[in-house]
Amino acid sequence: MSTLIGSIIVFMLVITLHEMGHFFAAKKSGIKVNEFSIGMGPKLVQTRRGETDYSIRALPIGGYVAMEGEEENSYDPRAFNNVSVYKRMAVVVAGVVMNFLLAVLAFTLVAALLGVQTNTIGEVIANSPADEAHLQPGDTIVAINSTAITDWEGVLKGISQSGGSVDVTVQRDGANTTVRLTPLEESGRRVIGIYAKEERNGIRAIESGFSQTFFVIKEVFTTLGTLITGKTDVKMLAGPVGVISIIGQETAKGFVYLLNILGLISANLAVINILPIPALDGGKLVFLIWEALTGKTLSEVWEQRITLVGMSLLFGLMLYVTVFGDLTRLLNG
Repeated sequence: MSTLIGSIIVFMLVITLHEMGHFFAAKKSGIKVNEFSIGMGPKLVQTRRGETDYSIRALPIGGYVAMEGEEENSYDPRAFNNVSVYKRMAVVVAGVVMNFLLAVLAFTLVAALLGVQTNTIGEVIANSPADEAHLQPGDTIVAINSTAITDWEGVLKGISQSGGSVDVTVQRDGANTTVRLTPLEESGRRVIGIYAKEERNGIRAIESGFSQTFFVIKEVFTTLGTLITGKTDVKMLAGPVGVISIIGQETAKGFVYLLNILGLISANLAVINILPIPALDGGKLVFLIWEALTGKTLSEVWEQRITLVGMSLLFGLMLYVTVFGDLTRLLNG
């Protein structure tokens, strides 16, 4: 039960923050918002403040912001379709911005709670290549194969990309020393037998929050690229069932794991939503960019048709991944 609750909390927080981005941007732009809903389906609770209905619905599978003139043309001067194209663009991208900021916040909190890994050695494993090369806790790794190192990610990257032996330069007692060692293969990774020293620092935690978010975003685009080139099978992706399963497994491990998976999901959603696919925010943004460049709007009929095609493709992909990916993995244990 706790696993299910954790999954719902993470999923709904990511969706709600996304919709709040649209909501606040619309309000700031003077657009009339008819309803802000958390959840879908039948209404459980509803209250009205000003011109907007705020509701909580029965199914925790999403949410929405219903703006006047968003789905069909309206003559209201404050309707979505009647404000400037740049205000509409701001409203469309605001959801993605909120998911980006949520990811940064989540990863920042993880770094603040656990500490930030530095390029200073915290522990050396006995009889490892690092031990045999006489590296010591407190040594700061400043270069690998003559490439300057400033953080732990640089250490990992430098070791993994080395072909054979690797020259590690460390700073000890104010002086630099270079040693040559040969990494070991461990679970598909090249390692030398050291752990990073961790430090709790507010500024470093914020830096880590941004760097981790950008790292996840880069990995998402890399994966999408391998899908397009056929190097990755679509079946290897996770659909709704797989995502919920992953969220449940991680949140069951504790609060820090919940924060980490929250950051991962939010960063992934930010990337997916900004892709130029009809029915997603990125698709809507393309229509608005076209309008800004040409001064012409796509006809409502054609926009609906293109959006319908995009939705059909997305649901088809989701169904395929769920059946041949998620369920197959679950059945095979």
